[in-house]
Amino acid sequence: MTFAGSPDRVESRLVPEAGFELDTFSISGFPRRLGFGLLRALVRAARAPFACLRILRRRSPDVVLGGGGYVAGPMVLAARIRGVPAALTEADAHLGLANRLAAPLARRVFLAYEIPGRDGSKYRVVGRPIPRDHLGAERAASRDALGLPQDRPVLAVFGGLAGAQALNEFVVETYGDAGPALLHIAGERDYAALRAKVTRSDYVLLATARRFGEALAAPDLAISRAGGTVWELAATGTPTILVPYPHATGDHQRLNALHFERGGGAIVVPQEELGRVTTLVSELLADRERLRRMSGAMQALARPDAAIEIADELVRLASARRGTQV
Repeated sequence: MTFAGSPDRVESRLVPEAGFELDTFSISGFPRRLGFGLLRALVRAARAPFACLRILRRRSPDVVLGGGGYVAGPMVLAARIRGVPAALTEADAHLGLANRLAAPLARRVFLAYEIPGRDGSKYRVVGRPIPRDHLGAERAASRDALGLPQDRPVLAVFGGLAGAQALNEFVVETYGDAGPALLHIAGERDYAALRAKVTRSDYVLLATARRFGEALAAPDLAISRAGGTVWELAATGTPTILVPYPHATGDHQRLNALHFERGGGAIVVPQEELGRVTTLVSELLADRERLRRMSGAMQALARPDAAIEIADELVRLASARRGTQV
């Protein structure tokens, strides 16, 4: 298995760190304004399929999987030209523009959520793949490792890899001096500015968590954006207050969050109503039975085998191309 992607995106660091080979080609998203940036993006988009064809010619894969976003489109097009079966993944409850354009070229589209109008044999709802090492941590050991108390409720806040500025600032201003024991993963961008505002020992503020499974296992309740982390919270049965990023494309974070609220595992609070969160946190942490019900609902919504389902289908597509039996 090899990967392909942009040399100036996060995959250029993460893929080699994980021990896999990465082929790169120049591609970028389209700016929403006219100008040189848009012209440059168009030129890159025109050249990208040819670069992808060269990668496929060299690698000779049996199947191609696009991870969504503009990086995947040229490779799926190149796969179609070479007769290599291709599949796409969509991580959100809204099919992004790149996936909408590439879907006619793909044999399968793996959805995290049901999306109206996207059904039939091409589309399969599997949830979102999550790392196996993020599951199975034990609560007491995780709290010890993170320096959190064993005898009191713990609230966790997940701001995302890049950070969630409005959410991060609200949490520090609300709980920096007093409140429940707190694990706050703020993201690399906001960490330094927030550090000086935390004045108590049972408020653990981190930029990132190297062992994210411990961070998921430690809390009784979490506050989070509604991106990919919500599937990990579901798999660990963590009751969650979801604060969707209000400017997400297609409002997809709100749609993601509503899926878990309808299932009973989460409560959705719009960012403009963040003031509600303080009372809500107090009520939930004082109501162990309600937290237990929400935890069970989150686990019922979880799809921990999403990666296995996708891998099995990719093997079937590759085997069909080779004319072999799985």
